[in-house]
Amino acid sequence: MKEEFIHFIWKNSLYDEDNSCTESGTEVYVIDPGAYNRDSGPDFFNSRIRIGGTEWAGNVEIHINASDWYRHKHNLDHSYDNTILHVVVNNDREVKTASGHKPETFIISWDMLIEQRYNDFLVNPDVIACGSYLYLLPAFVKKHWMSRMAVERLEAKLDKLGEVLAQTGNDWDETFYRLLSRYFGLKTNAEPFYLLACQLPLKIVRKHADNREQVEALLFGQAGMLEPGAFESEIYDEYFIRLLKEYRVLRQKYSLKPIDHWMWKYHRLRPVNFPTIRISQLAGLLTSGRSLFSGLKSCSSVDELEKLFSCTASPYWNNHYTFGKYKRGKEKRSGKIISDLLLINTLIPLLFLYGRYTGKDKYCNRAVGLLDSISPENNRITRQWKDAGISASSALESQGLIHLRNEYCKNRRCLDCQYGSKLICLGRDIDPGKQYLLEEPGVKD
Repeated sequence: MKEEFIHFIWKNSLYDEDNSCTESGTEVYVIDPGAYNRDSGPDFFNSRIRIGGTEWAGNVEIHINASDWYRHKHNLDHSYDNTILHVVVNNDREVKTASGHKPETFIISWDMLIEQRYNDFLVNPDVIACGSYLYLLPAFVKKHWMSRMAVERLEAKLDKLGEVLAQTGNDWDETFYRLLSRYFGLKTNAEPFYLLACQLPLKIVRKHADNREQVEALLFGQAGMLEPGAFESEIYDEYFIRLLKEYRVLRQKYSLKPIDHWMWKYHRLRPVNFPTIRISQLAGLLTSGRSLFSGLKSCSSVDELEKLFSCTASPYWNNHYTFGKYKRGKEKRSGKIISDLLLINTLIPLLFLYGRYTGKDKYCNRAVGLLDSISPENNRITRQWKDAGISASSALESQGLIHLRNEYCKNRRCLDCQYGSKLICLGRDIDPGKQYLLEEPGVKD
């Protein structure tokens, strides 16, 4: 048995109320179980409890065995002096606080079916442990929790995005440029794309934004793709030679140093996602004549964003996938699926961060609204939820399901999950509108 489970029982008043007496036989009535605390100190702060005819306000400490009080050295810690009730499963020892006070002891008990359901979830080999029971939950509970998880996922991204913002000296345009570049690498080449952006500041790109070929020379040059040995054989392609000449001049002018060309990966990528194609598409965005971050802040619909961030590789790449190798093809334009991934993973989180950072809630609300207007993602995780009986109707909900699976299900945080906690409590008189959570979402351990 985990002590965390007893915390859950206490917080949600799931204990046997017919035996609500202290060890000395005094009646106990819990007015307020208190605020759950996962940091150092008592487990619940500011509890209000009537013991006998006296109402007490203070803290509650919970243990499996009463002797754990001494094992955890609470008897030496004055922060436990205001403990008004010691809740235990086994009362194997009388306890005292550091000031000599003897708190009342309450032996807690509960319906064993609740514990059995919880243990079943803990040992279930499936990632979504409660999958076979989800049909029992009301539809509005499922919808509400998906939305809550989506917002928590956005909030979880703020620290990482904030680190990039700090590295750029709170320059939103430079931050956006770096994050946008990372996205263009997708998962396979995200890191070299990000390093490329760091090695080629936006202020340099802007000086040449009216000349696409110069911007491509800067990007391909800083990517190390114009260096000798970057490709299998020496290249005599006219386009390549023009870029190389431009880059040599610009490299000396700005004292640039390229990243290592071997960092780029092509294996198991569709040719349209080769880094060569993606770099050219990025150049198209950077030379579009539009202020991209300002455009992000002004767009109010997905259609506007997709139009703003739609991009095409230069004509050379219509018939090439790498330098010097002709292969008849077609225009390399970013598609709908790629655009949605850009919105979901880069644009919307950054807009949310901007709203939080500046205290302008309209941007946070717009970010959530935009996410809710995009089609749901179709990936391995969303298919797992679909098999369990829950389908997302928008990217907001699919993002919520991804977060729920990765942060709660995988870590068996069933007691912190509205799905898991309600299902664990089945068999009791459960209020479908109440959240039977150990901890409110968004609160860090």
